[in-house]
Amino acid sequence: MVLKDPVGPVAAFTPGTSRSTVVVRKVGAALAAGCSMLVKAPEETPAGPAALVKAFADAGLPPGVLGLVYGDPAEISSYLIPHPVIRKITFTGSTPVGKQLAALAGKHMKRVTMELGGHAPVIIAEDADIALAVKSAGAAKFRNAGQVCISPTRFLVHESIRNDFAQALAKYATGLKVGDGLAEGTQMGPLANPRRLTAMTEFHEDAVKHGAQVLAGGKRIGDAGNFWEPTVLMDVPLEAKVFNDEPFGPVAAIRAFNTLDEAIAEANRLSFGLAGYAFTKSLKNADLLSRKVEVGMLWINMPAMPSAEMPFGGIKDSGYGSEGGPEALEAYLNARSVAVMNV
Repeated sequence: MVLKDPVGPVAAFTPGTSRSTVVVRKVGAALAAGCSMLVKAPEETPAGPAALVKAFADAGLPPGVLGLVYGDPAEISSYLIPHPVIRKITFTGSTPVGKQLAALAGKHMKRVTMELGGHAPVIIAEDADIALAVKSAGAAKFRNAGQVCISPTRFLVHESIRNDFAQALAKYATGLKVGDGLAEGTQMGPLANPRRLTAMTEFHEDAVKHGAQVLAGGKRIGDAGNFWEPTVLMDVPLEAKVFNDEPFGPVAAIRAFNTLDEAIAEANRLSFGLAGYAFTKSLKNADLLSRKVEVGMLWINMPAMPSAEMPFGGIKDSGYGSEGGPEALEAYLNARSVAVMNV
């Protein structure tokens, strides 16, 4: 027979974006498998995770099952990961940091789930419904000001519809209301910190220097807060930074293609493989895309729609392991085989 036991206490490291969602994914799987968890929440956005953990305590979760800690990330990870009590590590964040933590965990033979950075391609085929693509991919692009690991970033559009799609997306972007996330009617809020404003400036200036055409946005909004205009760039060269490094902000970079194979090759060019999107009316195209695009999650003719029933995770440099579906539970369990001979 095969026995499956909880792996043991878990150290979870979560980012400053999608705060409560990321914590819930990790806590849900750990508790379902019978593991306790200590969450290292982001020091920049402490309120959400703190309120969530308090809700668990108020609901009657026994003391010691779920803990919360804040502080210097490097100091905490260097203490928790080697600690003999901790038996599993789960991390959501950038690929460089994830590789460092995975290496440290490997040194101490700790189980690891890594949900790392992405650079999601959006393939818009010749027969795509442009209005659907703009509505779905546009909403996904500018959700949380583009600060989402599965945010669409590289828009690969068939040459025959490139202009129509680009103009429609630019109109969508300029129509968004940007401001205080708590204010009525706001559709896009600020970036997480001033560092992201600097990064957006660098991405934008680099793209323009390489010949990209600015259709919408491209600059900071005002001088208070960390607000950046929803930005749409067209005819972005492959050598531009935005087509190679994850922007993690409200910037959509558009590039044309002539054949679907060409688009798939570009989608797979980078080492990232977290999420991807595609729009086509052809089942043949959809089948080809689902088989050939190298991502852990692919949404076709729809916005991103993660669910508790489906795996959530990437491949290649975007990590390994899942934070959804029954696959998520397996990462928190030790499988042991037991054979008994009756004597």
